Amino acid sequence: MRALIKAVIVLVILLGGVAGTLRWQYGGGGDFPDRHTGEPRLPESALEVVAELPTPPGNIAVSADGRVFVTLHPEAHPKWSVVELVDGRMQPWPSAEFQQANTAPRHFRDVLSLRIDRQNRLWTLDNGQHGLHPARLLAFDLTHGEVVHEFEFPREIAGLGSHLNDFQVSPDGQWVYIADASFFGKRPALIVYDVAARHSRRLLDQHPAVLPDLYVPTVQGRRMELFGLIAIRPGVDSIVLDRDGEWLYFAPVTDLNLYRIRTASLRDPRIDAATLAGRVEVFAPKTMTDGLTIDNAGTIYLSDLEHSAIVELRPDGSMATLLQSERLRWPDGFSFGTDGWLYISCSSLQHVLGQLPSSIAAHAPYPVYRVRLGVQAVPGH
Repeated sequence: MRALIKAVIVLVILLGGVAGTLRWQYGGGGDFPDRHTGEPRLPESALEVVAELPTPPGNIAVSADGRVFVTLHPEAHPKWSVVELVDGRMQPWPSAEFQQANTAPRHFRDVLSLRIDRQNRLWTLDNGQHGLHPARLLAFDLTHGEVVHEFEFPREIAGLGSHLNDFQVSPDGQWVYIADASFFGKRPALIVYDVAARHSRRLLDQHPAVLPDLYVPTVQGRRMELFGLIAIRPGVDSIVLDRDGEWLYFAPVTDLNLYRIRTASLRDPRIDAATLAGRVEVFAPKTMTDGLTIDNAGTIYLSDLEHSAIVELRPDGSMATLLQSERLRWPDGFSFGTDGWLYISCSSLQHVLGQLPSSIAAHAPYPVYRVRLGVQAVPGH
């Protein structure tokens, strides 16, 4: 009996040590300040349902001819990774075989983000389950669904603990800018990929602009700190290019500010790390933001996950609430379509992370929305 008691005491001490380490590494943090972006400009009724899904969507991309593609959020462990929405129904894309291990040589593993470039290619970014497997970019011809470009990132660029979360493709289709949120590795950075040269570089590694501020999201009443130990606080996540591809805007979800840097600086290998770090600019204060997009006039649209809102960030740095609704459960991904429509995916991560599968089922369906803004913008962006 005495030996059993000692064993229990040792186990409790070990578990306490593990818990303490987890909280020290990943926990803690305060409440994000309220930015007071004002009353919404559009009524809740402006939200139009595009589709209702059985599992939460991740990101979204709409083509110039109106085709709608979404990823199904990998944290919900869906059957499929990438689907096209046809008449409100999901169709696995490019095929059902691509969605399952060992059924296609390039099958999807952990695809969260996708984009459509101006060359009519759909790009998918596979983060390899937080770097457990090599991360990979695939580009598909939208007409035939065939792979036209493939790149597997070397481990020194995206290793264990990395999380290649979101990305943008330059207007000429020659450069891809990627946010490595590095939730578990805690080494966030930007990654720049040269499509023609098939070469990637890791930049601004652990720069203050890619590191999260110590706040914990509270989304529709749930404080996002798993088991009181692990705060949902990824590194650089939100990322968007302006219309001409001159400026890259980026930030971690919990950062107080949105940053920017000229893409010419990111593309130039002759610029040393210290000089590049000095070229990062604070653009403006922001809300607790996951997804970003931008219109041709330079207005940036922020997903305000704590207020279930979409916020406009104008070129002069001022903010205003575009639309607010409890139906926007963790607004996550944006894509402009045609005729001024803005499409919105809501990942509802407060019902997914640290929850049982029964929670996901209980909160279904998960809508994809659109709202007509009447602004000029690049589809797929």
